[in-house]
Amino acid sequence: MNSEKCNSRNIPLPIQREVRQRCGFGCIICGLPLWEYHHIDGWTNVQEHKADEITLLCDKHHREATSGLLTREQIIQANSTPYNLKAGQSSALALSYEGDSCQVIMGSNLFTTSYLGQPTGSIPLMVDGIPLISFVLDDGHLLMNTILFDRFNDIVLRIVNNQLFYSISPWDIDFIGRTIIIREKPRHFLTRMTFEPPNTIAIDKGRFLCNGVEILIESDYILVTNNNTLIQDNAASNCQGGLIIGSNPIHIGGFMHLSSIDRYLGDTKASLAWVESIKAEFGD
Repeated sequence: MNSEKCNSRNIPLPIQREVRQRCGFGCIICGLPLWEYHHIDGWTNVQEHKADEITLLCDKHHREATSGLLTREQIIQANSTPYNLKAGQSSALALSYEGDSCQVIMGSNLFTTSYLGQPTGSIPLMVDGIPLISFVLDDGHLLMNTILFDRFNDIVLRIVNNQLFYSISPWDIDFIGRTIIIREKPRHFLTRMTFEPPNTIAIDKGRFLCNGVEILIESDYILVTNNNTLIQDNAASNCQGGLIIGSNPIHIGGFMHLSSIDRYLGDTKASLAWVESIKAEFGD
């Protein structure tokens, strides 16, 4: 249990993380994955940051707590059985996406799509017919869909028609402004993606896993570690598919299609070392 006596209202990062983990990465009452840190006994009374005396509340429930519409006893009860821990996933967070165009930024690669007068689909990343990132554009309606798996093919995060949910299984999940950060373990990102309404999603660090395929996204490239395919500084416009790996049952065209690829054989460290050697030899 972490605690720290101090004169600052700023909660130390290790204590914040411990509170997030204990509370299931969301408001303890409604599960909303946008939260504020709340000292159960009031900061002015305790003047101390103690993890088990801090909890997570959404903006609405935090206002109710500070105004007395939520009692201390009600907060303590909810803190003992946080909403997301009971549900096994977060409540839905509605993302404000709309318009007649969309763009996906993955490292240094850009995929853009515009509405073409009829329902238009865009799948920048797909493995074995599973769209990991996709958009549907239909006369001003822009619907984003995303799915993020762990190495066991269990769903960690999903966005279904602009509704974001995530599981409580990762080591840490944090929302900082418009950016969601998911870590598998200390210092190991699963993904860092930024939502940029009305029409953009940007991923500058990520590890997309699906059916034995590993796709790493860094700020300046995409790397498929199974066969060391490096994708860098590319742009595709109105291309229905982006990077397509494995089977393609819906028969969409793509920027790049790796139809045959070995599974579960990539060496992440070796692949990253190879990328660094390539960059050193040929320059960034």
